[in-house]
Amino acid sequence: MTIPEKTALQAAEWFFRLQDPAVSPADQQACDIWRNADRIHEIAWQRAVEVSQKMGGLPGHFAYATLARSQQTGRRRAIKALAVLVSTGVAGSVAWQGWETEAARVWRAEYSTRTGEQQKVQLADGTVIILNTTTGINTDFNAAQRLIVLEAGEVMVQTGHQDPLNRPLVVATRFGLLRPLGTRFVVRQTAAGIRLSVFEGAVEIIAKQGQRRVVEAGWQTHFDQASIAAPAENSLDLDSWSRGILHVREMRLAEFASELARYRNGLVRCAPEVAGLKISGAFQLGSTDEVLTSLPTILPIKVSYLTRYWVTLDALDA
Repeated sequence: MTIPEKTALQAAEWFFRLQDPAVSPADQQACDIWRNADRIHEIAWQRAVEVSQKMGGLPGHFAYATLARSQQTGRRRAIKALAVLVSTGVAGSVAWQGWETEAARVWRAEYSTRTGEQQKVQLADGTVIILNTTTGINTDFNAAQRLIVLEAGEVMVQTGHQDPLNRPLVVATRFGLLRPLGTRFVVRQTAAGIRLSVFEGAVEIIAKQGQRRVVEAGWQTHFDQASIAAPAENSLDLDSWSRGILHVREMRLAEFASELARYRNGLVRCAPEVAGLKISGAFQLGSTDEVLTSLPTILPIKVSYLTRYWVTLDALDA
């Protein structure tokens, strides 16, 4: 049975309201009245409970940090996400996989960007975060800590100095924690791990299995949940995206196509015959069409369009 969208939304709203630690007996009674008012209401409610149970419970920081009453944007997105599952009746492993995809995490996040977008956020303590394309973060500031959760994508963080409680600032990633020590740094999260580039101050890495390393300004590293690579000298170009520029030096064309695709809706493919060509330059991320048009003037290639959203970098005809 497909549940009407309005009813599914109401069920999701009631479900999250009753998860709130501040829920009152009056809230519980009002929910019971709503459930008993219509058979479809009760079916929708049972589906909300079923989705939560089959998913092993809602993810912790999602259920509480993102859904805090003070974070209304994140709360609304979370309610809408659950309502979709209630409406369609999808539960179990399929629902969990959909809930945990990168696109879903970005969509649910308190602050997020779409493909090609960038966003600057200033938090209450003065910390400034710039979100790169297709990025999502959640925040949870409480009496004990200032937490930033990188759900997906890439951010530049400039730490603030306006916290009277002197709470530690922590950036949580899928593969471990970062503790900035008065710093400016870029962190990018992919399926393979985290790339950290430090430009000012220092950042301590605490990987999932307990490994620790402090990375100083001018250095970068990569880590996953099992290991932290030895730091290498930083590239000043790694933060150029925060200024709207893709700056590359002797980059393989296949890698360049992959990077450009992050900022453009659709596909950018590179033919094997030209994948190894090297490209250097500074390219404006605000106009990927112009970047593509310029490529044949830089390299012996042609740019083919199957559609506007399917682009191939190919070898010149013999």
